[in-house]
Amino acid sequence: MLRDLVAAAREELPFAVSLRRRLHATPELGGQEVDTSRLVADALPLRPVFVNGTTNLVARVGGPGPAVLVRAELDGIELREETGVPHAAVNGRMHACGHDVHCAALVALVRAAHRLQDRLPAPLLAVFQASEERTPSGAEEILEADEATGTVRAAVAAHVHPEIPWGRLGADPGTVNAATYGFEILVEGRGGHGAYPHTTLDPVLALAQVVVALHTMTGRRVDPLNPAVLSICCLSAGSGENVIPSSARALGTLRTMDADDHERLRKLLHTVVSQVAEAHGCAGSVRQTRDEPALVNDPRLTLATRTVAQRAGVRLAEPWRSCGGDDFARYGTRWPSVMLFVGLDGGPGFVPAGLHNPFFLPPDDAVGQVALAQALGYLAAAGTTGPNLTP
Repeated sequence: MLRDLVAAAREELPFAVSLRRRLHATPELGGQEVDTSRLVADALPLRPVFVNGTTNLVARVGGPGPAVLVRAELDGIELREETGVPHAAVNGRMHACGHDVHCAALVALVRAAHRLQDRLPAPLLAVFQASEERTPSGAEEILEADEATGTVRAAVAAHVHPEIPWGRLGADPGTVNAATYGFEILVEGRGGHGAYPHTTLDPVLALAQVVVALHTMTGRRVDPLNPAVLSICCLSAGSGENVIPSSARALGTLRTMDADDHERLRKLLHTVVSQVAEAHGCAGSVRQTRDEPALVNDPRLTLATRTVAQRAGVRLAEPWRSCGGDDFARYGTRWPSVMLFVGLDGGPGFVPAGLHNPFFLPPDDAVGQVALAQALGYLAAAGTTGPNLTP
């Protein structure tokens, strides 16, 4: 089955690569993936189901019984592409996280599985998920749609990554991605003329001090052996060079691997914002914009995937984890799950660039690498039994 499924998926790659280029040229933001989901739906060999009026798309291949869920993401992000390739997006949005590759790869796997459906070891439930990058999370919408997913025995996903060598597969048990807490900071003061700051309560100065104070949290309040990161990524205030505004805002993200660190830093974040702002005569508050659990690979399923990968001649990467986050973690709260990471570093024509970078462009050959990883995870979950994977 391993040989035949991989061979069938390989035959589908020219079609999948063409689809990848069309997807890459027309990225859409989370929750707005109307054209993207239609492109995917038209590429499938069977009629998919749109979940509860959303752009989430589900396609089931195979007979009755508990299915193995394999997920790919539909959405892009707000970023102007700078790759210069003919199929680059020109709408100020970009597939800068490889979602176009993941979707095209899963289409190839579905088309291959459909050809072999009478021989599949377990049904394949392909989930083309909306809104991985934005709130509300598409994973939450999928998990609420029991009538669309049915009984699932395990969940699998694969994600390209520029820090892993080309031809290597990252498949490690335990926590591989951080819990993520997205937030908006609002500092409110009293505006006025920039020439008379003593008559104002300057929220810009207060927010600047808040930003500096927040960046000391992970370095002084967390065990250095526990990964944790806080980044303020967006600041906004004012409308002119001589007008002190009445409010200032910031957007940021907190990433932690340890649950205790996560809870403590969340509380400390609110305290620092409130008290530093107060010290400047202002009021500071924090609003949660996103909250995802850590992504934890099921040990049994991960071991099975590593075993299948080695049988297929796929080389495993060195142990690898990151403070990246992914709402695929939500699937792991319900079913055994594994997220596999597909290496890009040193790939054919790949120009080194990080995720969410305007120059990030996986080569077309990555579609085959991701489809292979998805197939390995699917077969491992379909063939694994035991307490953790018994439906």
